[in-house]
Amino acid sequence: MSQVLSVSNNDSGASLAAGSGQSRIAFIKAGWHSDIVDQSLAGFRRELEALGQPTDRIDVFEVAGAYEIPLQAKRLAKTGGYGIVVAAAFVVDGGIYRHEFVADAVVSGMMQVQLETEVPVLSVVLTPKTFQESPEQIAFFTEHFVTKGAEAARACVATLENQRALAS
Repeated sequence: MSQVLSVSNNDSGASLAAGSGQSRIAFIKAGWHSDIVDQSLAGFRRELEALGQPTDRIDVFEVAGAYEIPLQAKRLAKTGGYGIVVAAAFVVDGGIYRHEFVADAVVSGMMQVQLETEVPVLSVVLTPKTFQESPEQIAFFTEHFVTKGAEAARACVATLENQRALAS
């Protein structure tokens, strides 16, 4: 079940689609490997701050795993309250099923959501070819998620600016 982890109703920021309810950002993160995945949110927030953007417009939602992201993204997009949805997950080979299947379903679902709702959906869903829970790989992917979160923040700002330009 999804859970809102932080919510703010402050609409004072001017840069992210000022004045509209759609200026909010929904950030969905999968609970699996949360110690790693949560770093994408940290990188996302830090980069938005570095870009001079308000971080109080981010609403964070946690879902059980990556597979639940597309439905959560669609439900959030359909509220009309979000200008963009960002989703983060770490899909690894657990030895039971092919992780590529899950990753493909998630990313395809996210694409379908944005095409159906016209709300952009950005992906920080990463699927490494191999992952071993060794200290070295955990450290590598933890830092990699920080980097990908920062990249998503830059993409978020650019996408919202493009959406605003198209609307005017």
